[in-house]
Amino acid sequence: MAESDSSQMDVAELQATLDQQAGRWTAGPTFLTELSYDERRQYLGFEPPGSTTLQDLERIGSEAAAAAAGAEAAGVGYPASFDWRNYGGHNYITPVKNQGGCGSCVAFGTTATVEGTFRVQRGNPNLAVDLSEASLFYCIARSQGRTCATGWWPTDALNGYKNTGVPDEACFPYTAGDQACSQCSDWAARAVKITGWHSVTAVADMKTWLSTRGPLSACFTVYNDFFAYTSGIYHHVSGGVAGGHCVSIVGYDDPQGFWICKNSWGTGWGESGFFCIAYGQCGIEGSVQAVEGIVETGWLSNVTISGLWTIDQDRNAYAYVAGVGWRKISADNDVIFYDMLAQLISAKATQRPCNVYQESGVIKQIYVF
Repeated sequence: MAESDSSQMDVAELQATLDQQAGRWTAGPTFLTELSYDERRQYLGFEPPGSTTLQDLERIGSEAAAAAAGAEAAGVGYPASFDWRNYGGHNYITPVKNQGGCGSCVAFGTTATVEGTFRVQRGNPNLAVDLSEASLFYCIARSQGRTCATGWWPTDALNGYKNTGVPDEACFPYTAGDQACSQCSDWAARAVKITGWHSVTAVADMKTWLSTRGPLSACFTVYNDFFAYTSGIYHHVSGGVAGGHCVSIVGYDDPQGFWICKNSWGTGWGESGFFCIAYGQCGIEGSVQAVEGIVETGWLSNVTISGLWTIDQDRNAYAYVAGVGWRKISADNDVIFYDMLAQLISAKATQRPCNVYQESGVIKQIYVF
């Protein structure tokens, strides 16, 4: 399907090609297919750093998918399918947003991953977390010389989350288009940081992480036919390379062979803003990162203790804070450890509320009412 720089997409021709090739997805008019080629490309924004190319990532991704297909025949330890939008009947994924005509997809894909990880870490699908993509892109990326036209990459975005932190959306609401960093004056006190991140290169590790720890950040090659996706399991059929794009992987399905991804083109595109992409397609497995955890420091007020866990090791115990999750009890010294453990045991037995101070997720102080 030929396409000039200014043409709109011929969706009917694309669907005819899909029908001829027994395609697994449906093409249709979208707000993106009505745009020119150059306008559509503004909704992307990933360029691999250094000498790495999108073609390199496609090769890496297809090799990883092929290796996984052979290994899975021997049996695996993760579920055959998983979706954080429906885990135990609850949705742990925050609402879909729209990056608009700015190459800020990296900010949206990584932020969606951090937000989902935060909800999973807390064990709370209703946790009110809405972080500022504007702060991440127009402050941190901008300080590195990145713009809507240049795009960015996830490793630097995740380092921004680790080293600087990103405040809530209300601190710096997002609008598409290059602009000065103008976040709220107390942004640092409102910033969320991550404990760390790492790349995930094996497909089995991707599925294990997804099914136990949370969503993943991922980037892939966008071909022109992808803009017309409305439903189904995407695989490249026709059209040239438009550019690179970053999203958040929120689930997978082995029986049908696809990843479930959260996009940043609004809820009017795709399957209410989400899409499925076949294993091994477009380098989706070629650049994947996991968020290891969210830094949690501060007071948790008026909470209850609903569980305690310990092992036969010196000062090794955890308390389950209702609505928050498991937290390690500080092992700074015997006096502090055993005093806090006694208070936590009492709080659990009587179900009395308490205030808990945590530092990077470790309980340092407790006051039982």
